[in-house]
Amino acid sequence: MEFQIEGRNTVKEAIKKGRAIDRIYILEDGDRRLSEIVALAKRNRLVVINCNRKKLDTISKTDNHQGVIAMCAATEYVAPQDILDEARELGHDPFIVIADGITDPHNLGAVIRTACAAGAHGLIISKRRSCGVNETAEKVASGAVENLKIAKVSNLNDTVKYLKENGVWVVGTDVSGDKTLYEQDLTGPIALIVGSEGEGMSSLLKQNCDFLINIPMSGKIQSLNASVATGIVLYEIVRQRGNKK
Repeated sequence: MEFQIEGRNTVKEAIKKGRAIDRIYILEDGDRRLSEIVALAKRNRLVVINCNRKKLDTISKTDNHQGVIAMCAATEYVAPQDILDEARELGHDPFIVIADGITDPHNLGAVIRTACAAGAHGLIISKRRSCGVNETAEKVASGAVENLKIAKVSNLNDTVKYLKENGVWVVGTDVSGDKTLYEQDLTGPIALIVGSEGEGMSSLLKQNCDFLINIPMSGKIQSLNASVATGIVLYEIVRQRGNKK
């Protein structure tokens, strides 16, 4: 089945990273940024098809194509070991995000984008109880899919055990956490588990965490969107790791 990616940053990053692209549909008489994508595509000897907005609207699966749609190979998932290897090759402590039960592709795309921006080495998702990287997630991630290793595993609990065996501390975000994210030491090799808004982490994953942290909330709303919660914790990890350098 043909896979498509949409949006200017998404398509541009896919071309730059050498993703297998069959053809690109682009808005005729587009603006400067679209012209730059055309030039980049032609330098990479890709097929570019000029078309009107009505044609693009018909093809689009996200309703937000920004004037460009590429038909390409689906996202290539890696193994968790590949994420660890990348961190070690860079001389870094592993910094990993694990998404448990995120079924909304908009949330998944936002988590991917934030994890990439924060400098995480990879994201791990489950084949069950979770959406995969589809067209919507790619669009929301805005090119981050091309720059972040993503593993899709059969069993998150087994993966957590594997990470711990390889020296990675596993931290979960949960309201029952004994410490806030500001009180807990989040430096060193770390994997952050983020659950869904509705159900949070599975009970077994909670048990397998080395520790649980909570995000303090003083307002009348006591829950956060999964991608927002991820961003808050990721940047506290970034802050702490930066202070340890």
